[in-house]
Amino acid sequence: MSGHDHSHSHAGAPGESHQGRIAVALAITLAVFVFQVIGSLLTGSLALLFDSAHVLTDAGGLAMALLAARLMTRPATSKRTWGFARAEVLAATAQAAVLLAVGLIVLVEGVQRLFNPTEIASNEMIIFGAIGLLGNIISMFVLMGGRGKNFNMRAAFLEVVNDALGSVAVIVAAIVISLTGWMQADAVVAMLIGAMILPRTVRLLLETIGVLLESTPSGLDLDEVRAHILALDHVRGVHDLHASQIATGLPILSAHVVVDEECFHDGHVPLMLDALQSCVASHFDVSIEHSTFQLEPVTHAEHELGAHH
Repeated sequence: MSGHDHSHSHAGAPGESHQGRIAVALAITLAVFVFQVIGSLLTGSLALLFDSAHVLTDAGGLAMALLAARLMTRPATSKRTWGFARAEVLAATAQAAVLLAVGLIVLVEGVQRLFNPTEIASNEMIIFGAIGLLGNIISMFVLMGGRGKNFNMRAAFLEVVNDALGSVAVIVAAIVISLTGWMQADAVVAMLIGAMILPRTVRLLLETIGVLLESTPSGLDLDEVRAHILALDHVRGVHDLHASQIATGLPILSAHVVVDEECFHDGHVPLMLDALQSCVASHFDVSIEHSTFQLEPVTHAEHELGAHH
């Protein structure tokens, strides 16, 4: 016998997708890209052109995030029982992978430029770098309110932070070059940016891959869950205990619970289901509102198929 609270929407709340925030950030990022391309053509600055390529890559990430945000609002169907809730995880994984690749390219390019510095029009770089930074700061404020809501918003915010750091690098490097003539400043600052953005990107990538691999949600100890279930009256055993995460804020759990034989004869099963679902919904740091339990008598073990764990 299984139990599930049907009052919850599997696809997630449409209001949590933050489509408006992402759309505004995308528009600003595309505007910054246009300005920086124009600036690189006017100044002949390869550094500015390189940064505009970063911005274009991040704009693609934001476009992906916007598409995922729209998909997240679609309702569940008989074919897709969780709707497109996992779209935010897929988009965040792709964005993190792209950011990781860009960060590594920046590091490699930075090393090359240390030995082969490029002539840079520093004064013009400051102007266009400042324009880019202003746009990035506006985008960061737009996304800041929702950056912790889900994986998709975290990735989108990281995209904009990456852009902002790139703009700061352009400005700092241009000022140093203007004052000292040391062209390698551009490469040094770019490498420092890569060193700052890569750890956060790797952490996000590992978290989203963990969700796709259906790992146990972070902060949930299944041994503790098992102990709590076994401590309930009439429970004799627990096996096939699984927990995973569909999307941000949507952990799920299922288990086969062996209970006393008399529970199936005295009408106690509904009370057992209530106790089990209340247990996993309120006793742990991760609240699991989507849980499914199969209640079995002790004698059912000899008919059970598959491995027990």
